[in-house]
Amino acid sequence: MAEILVLVEHVDGEVKKVTLELLTLARSLGSPSAVWAGPGYSAEAKARLAEFGAEKVYVADAADLHDYLVAPKAELLAQLVSSAAPAAVLVAATAESKEVAGRLAIKTGSGVITDAVGLGDGFVAEQSIFGGGVNVRSKVGRGTPIFAVRPNATTPEASTGAAAEEPVSVSVSDAAKVSKVVERVKEEKGARPELTEAAIVVSGGRGVGSAENFSVIERLADSLGAAVGASRAATDAGWYPHQFQVGQTGKTVSPQLYIAAGISGAIQHRAGMQTAKTIVAINKDPEAPIFELADFGVVGDLNQVVPQLTEEIEKRR
Repeated sequence: MAEILVLVEHVDGEVKKVTLELLTLARSLGSPSAVWAGPGYSAEAKARLAEFGAEKVYVADAADLHDYLVAPKAELLAQLVSSAAPAAVLVAATAESKEVAGRLAIKTGSGVITDAVGLGDGFVAEQSIFGGGVNVRSKVGRGTPIFAVRPNATTPEASTGAAAEEPVSVSVSDAAKVSKVVERVKEEKGARPELTEAAIVVSGGRGVGSAENFSVIERLADSLGAAVGASRAATDAGWYPHQFQVGQTGKTVSPQLYIAAGISGAIQHRAGMQTAKTIVAINKDPEAPIFELADFGVVGDLNQVVPQLTEEIEKRR
């Protein structure tokens, strides 16, 4: 089977969920080979990659891949594309990895597709473009296809692979070292999952009414083990931090379940969440655009509906 490179997303040696999704997707198209860039590789990491089907693991644990910004990773992947001649390269559609994908495309003279939500036979990608107004199917016409795939676009499924290790020595050019990481500050992680990786997201909008009322949204999210999101109107009003904004100018999410409470459904917000598998809308305005997109809708005051929903969920836990 054709080899497919998957760039591993990892933090402190822990493989992130989006990598397991990419390995699952790669298995449907060929033989997955994980690419580990930077320090932190361990027996535990190998076992995790093997669990989800990695047949090979290219291990490049040079400090340069961690100490400088994205350019060294692009050089590593370009080297592997040249030596291994893979059928495709998959990365996560995160801010950093999308830049890696763009740099890799230039280095290899290849086409790149970002924000893919699916890949089919012949490496045809599914995308949502123009602010979510159009769904298209795209294909790379030149070089080694490079795809940046949105987190939660694929459900990770375990399937044991050999995970045969192959050490890789990479010589990082001086040009790739012009931007050096001088400090890393570890953000305190709460109990909730990361917004872009969460399987369930509960978002609040202008209809929440105030920063204090966002506790209603948080309680529902906690009852579901979900992440909390917010519309641009809510974050601009100062009701919730901007890093939780979902939308065209915020974060893009693609969870299994998205609950939009008090969100009208303007195109700016829809662009960031409309690829969710199931969408539930709660809004007191029956003409709100969000209902055009929703799989299930509740017309009512969120301050009455959401607490009742939370109570019922907690009863069934």
